[in-house]
Amino acid sequence: MDFRQALDLHFPKAISDDDFVRSSYSSLSPHGFSSHNTIACVGVCRDEITRPLIDNIQKYWGEAFNFCSLAGLLTSGKTGFSAAEHHAPVEHERERYVYYAMPHIAIDENGEIGVCSRPGRPGPSGACGALIAFRREMLEGALNLESDPDDVEQSLLKQRLFKKIRYGDIPDLVTLTKITYQEVLEELMHMIGITVNTAHSDYAVFTGIQIHGPDRQEFVWPGEMYAMVRGQRTELVLANP
Repeated sequence: MDFRQALDLHFPKAISDDDFVRSSYSSLSPHGFSSHNTIACVGVCRDEITRPLIDNIQKYWGEAFNFCSLAGLLTSGKTGFSAAEHHAPVEHERERYVYYAMPHIAIDENGEIGVCSRPGRPGPSGACGALIAFRREMLEGALNLESDPDDVEQSLLKQRLFKKIRYGDIPDLVTLTKITYQEVLEELMHMIGITVNTAHSDYAVFTGIQIHGPDRQEFVWPGEMYAMVRGQRTELVLANP
């Protein structure tokens, strides 16, 4: 199995990250969102290989508020979300926010899951490293769910994801990444619910999974996508992906 076969098998309908961001931007134009009146908020993994997606978001939307954490987990809480929203432009007494949130995974040229190459480092590397480390602990029967003040983000990651895994199961990396996606989506919905006032704010959500391929190919598997304008939700379809 090569990269393309693995991508189509595990993440059907994945598109290039540039097409994803460009199409998401175009999809919001009819709903009144633009780079001039909207703040973008990005929650992806801290890993430097996620940077192309962030760069694309900034290319279309301008500077973006950073929600990044290990594996793309959203950990900034009410303070972080409220700060982002208070940085938004105000147009005709309304604010607009667009949220991009997703975990990531790598697939190499041979279709091997979790494997990537990094400039300057010999041999294969892994992504997402935080999820690989969590899975390794489960495989070794050495999972530690205590809070570690020296490893706060990884502690939170393990605690949150473990609750979503059936007792005794050790999911493969694709499944674990999709479980992480669900956790990211649920936390995003929760934070929006307790921080956004739709009486004076509109927002849009674009989620999915970021996928790193060989030769610096970058893809996104689209997930939940919608706009909330004046309290009315509209499901979004990517325009001309």
